Amino acid sequence: MTSRERILTTLGGGIPDRVPVVPFIQEEYLAWYYREKTHLDRVDTVIELAGELSFDVITKHNRFMTPPFLIHDHPNWSVRRAREREGALWVTRVDIRTPDRELTMESVVPDAGAATHGLMPGMRKHLLESAEDIESFIRWLPDLNATDAEAMRQTAAQWKRRTGDLGINAPWGWAGVFNYAADLMGMEQLMMAPYTEEDLYRGLMDTLTRHMTAYNLPLVEGGADAIGIQGHIANAGSVSADYFMEFVFPYEQRLIRGIHEAGAFSIYHNCGRARAFYPIYGELGMTLWETVSPPPQGDNDLAAAKAAIGDRVCLLGNLDQIRFLKTATPEEVDTATRGIVRIGKPGGRYLFAASDFLEKNTPIDNVVSMLAAAADEGLY
Repeated sequence: MTSRERILTTLGGGIPDRVPVVPFIQEEYLAWYYREKTHLDRVDTVIELAGELSFDVITKHNRFMTPPFLIHDHPNWSVRRAREREGALWVTRVDIRTPDRELTMESVVPDAGAATHGLMPGMRKHLLESAEDIESFIRWLPDLNATDAEAMRQTAAQWKRRTGDLGINAPWGWAGVFNYAADLMGMEQLMMAPYTEEDLYRGLMDTLTRHMTAYNLPLVEGGADAIGIQGHIANAGSVSADYFMEFVFPYEQRLIRGIHEAGAFSIYHNCGRARAFYPIYGELGMTLWETVSPPPQGDNDLAAAKAAIGDRVCLLGNLDQIRFLKTATPEEVDTATRGIVRIGKPGGRYLFAASDFLEKNTPIDNVVSMLAAAADEGLY
């Protein structure tokens, strides 16, 4: 099988020739591995790395994580966007004028050189800080226009051509619905909103869900095989199962269904606590849940997750890349990797990876040992 066939077979519920080995690679590791490069790309540079280290490719481009309504003007929606250096930080300020409101957002990231583009920004000022802000946002939020949609289609088609049989493309959309609402409002305000302003909360979540669903469509039309959804904010350490089911589940499920109805797979990312959510994740309907993180980053057990939902949901991950992969010997990495693959492999619906993106300063010998052991042990 080609890498592409192997991954698609697994996501479709079939049994491939071996477990796909799909490390999560983004700018931090690429900038460390390719120290001489000043430009990094989550398709082209990842493909180059796969050729050197030999693994199956799932590219996770972040080019379209920032929606057009934060970038340029639309009818009844004027945007002024500026990026400035403040010491060791890059600060992005977005000012939006609607017919009845002015909205402002500020986000910051540290300057990490070529790796900066891969960093998740922190919000210094949230776009929606009052009920009036939310009402204006809901009233005037612009639809995706034809020009932006066509640019997305063409870019997704280019990614697919460049990746070919080496794997699949799974670009990120904006995020999960709850995750994106947290960026807009702030997590504390969002957590309380269902109790203090439930109608307004549901209006915002419904609006985001509709727009996100429409936004993902041109990516799939262009050839994206899957869409990445960030769902780690409403994890089992921050909200209860009851809260998730009542205030998060309906919107995440609609987003996932929209991706599937468009003809693509869904990849739902929660790199933290999720054990109490296993039954919920089975109902949510995502194709793949990543990253089944073990303690201390998460509270997950691969065997328990496999037993609970492994017949319906593909699982990815489980090797600790923060501590273990950086400090173990190659022989220890080989042993641990084989043990994980033996748990995940039976019955299919498992892809091997670490429990999040590979980090800088991870010994190359350990990465090579991990990839080789997973491919060898994963043979069906």
